[in-house]
Amino acid sequence: MEPSTTAQKIVIVEDNSALAEIYKTRLELLGYTCFLGYNGITGLYFIQKEIPDLVLLDLMVPDIAGDQILARMRGSTWGRDIPVVIISNLNEADAPAGLRDLGIADYVVKANMTDDTIDQIVNRTLRPEVHAETPAPIVPAAESFVQSVPMAVAPAPAQPTPTPQQAPAAPTPSFRPVDLTTPPQQ
Repeated sequence: MEPSTTAQKIVIVEDNSALAEIYKTRLELLGYTCFLGYNGITGLYFIQKEIPDLVLLDLMVPDIAGDQILARMRGSTWGRDIPVVIISNLNEADAPAGLRDLGIADYVVKANMTDDTIDQIVNRTLRPEVHAETPAPIVPAAESFVQSVPMAVAPAPAQPTPTPQQAPAAPTPSFRPVDLTTPPQQ
C-alpha cells in the first residue's frame, strides 16, 4: 500500500481549550492535521466543512451537545461514515442512551486516560495496519544453532598458578578521642 501524500484530518470538539491544545499538539506531532471546535456549533462547522477522517467528540460542550452533533452527522450524507471517538468525563453508563446505535468507534473516559492514550486511540482507529499482529520472526531451533557454531575450547593451564603471599599488615594508627564538649586550648 502506498503512503498517503496528504495528512489525515481530525476534528477535535472539546470545550476545555488547554486539553484540546494538548490533543492537537500530540496528534500533529504524529502527522495528523487537526481542527479545533471549542463548542458544538464550531465543531459541527469543521466536521461538515473538512469531512475529516476522524472526530474526537466531547459530549458536554456548549451550544450543541456532543450526542446531538453525532445525531446530526449520522442523519446527513456528509457525516454518516466518519468515525467518531467519544472522549468524555461521563462514564458510558451515564452518557445519553443510543450512542453505540449511532455508530461510534470508541468511548473513552477522560479520567482513565494517560499521556499517550490519545495517540493510541487515534492510531488504532485510523492506522489499524500498524497495530495488526505481526508474526514473530522465525528463530532457528537451539539444536541447529548449536551445531552451526563451532565450539572453541581453551587449553588447560600447564601448572597451577602460585598463590601470592600476603603482605604484612600495616601498623594501625593510634586513635586519640577528641573531647567536643570543651573549647580547644590555644
